[in-house]
Amino acid sequence: MAASGEPGKQKQEDVAAVVVVGSCMTDLVSLTSRLPKTGETIHGHKFFIGFGGKGANQCVQAARLGAKTSMVCKVGKDSFGNDYIENLKQNGISTEFTYQTKDAATGTASIIVNNEGQNIIVIVAGANLLLNTEDLREAASAISRTKVMICQLEVAPATSLEALTIAHSNGVKTLFNPAPAMADLDPRFYTLSDVFCCNESEAEILTGLEVSSPEDAGKAALVLTERGCRVVIVTLGAEGCVMLSQTETVPKHIPAEKVKAVDTTIYLEESAALTQ
Repeated sequence: MAASGEPGKQKQEDVAAVVVVGSCMTDLVSLTSRLPKTGETIHGHKFFIGFGGKGANQCVQAARLGAKTSMVCKVGKDSFGNDYIENLKQNGISTEFTYQTKDAATGTASIIVNNEGQNIIVIVAGANLLLNTEDLREAASAISRTKVMICQLEVAPATSLEALTIAHSNGVKTLFNPAPAMADLDPRFYTLSDVFCCNESEAEILTGLEVSSPEDAGKAALVLTERGCRVVIVTLGAEGCVMLSQTETVPKHIPAEKVKAVDTTIYLEESAALTQ
């Protein structure tokens, strides 16, 4: 929306406080008493289709916490893609930079969850991998004027790196979730990340260190800050998380309240179900 007398410029109140550049996944979820073994067929007791993807999950949560948000992503020109765009709109998220393509299907995640809340997941990124730097150039005005820009690795790494570069060069706070993790991550991801948030397995892949305790996580966090991250958060599931910044010398362990796990995937079923 152009401000009066300033063609092409957004009104300040129209600028999203949080811009997420990342993935949208349609989740195909089966609930079972236990996870199947290799080659085994078992009966599940419930199935539903939901909205997921690391990027969209982050964007929806930010919107529900009250932030004005915008999602930069790509979905297929298919029923899953159409439904996804409608879901973003229903959550109050700007879809100005949500693109659709005929060249790939909307990304999907096949998820099996057992009674203990453990899961196995297979993702097919699809249209997510077609989000490119040309799309980011169209969204650059929103990225450069936001307060926080968030991205992950469920889109092409070059796209996430470009998004971080645009944000960082405009003084925007950046939050990077290096998932799925890769051992040969471009070093620029570290220096462009104001907040670098990973879990223990991702920290292991990135640093080569075993991470099985808060003490181990602190050692991994130190390695990551030495690579240029301003703040590192290593999440530890039931053990909470460990935080370390470049201005601190001792990692801080923040324990989590003990709860019974229902589902360790990171979206909300009640808002996600398409079948209801």
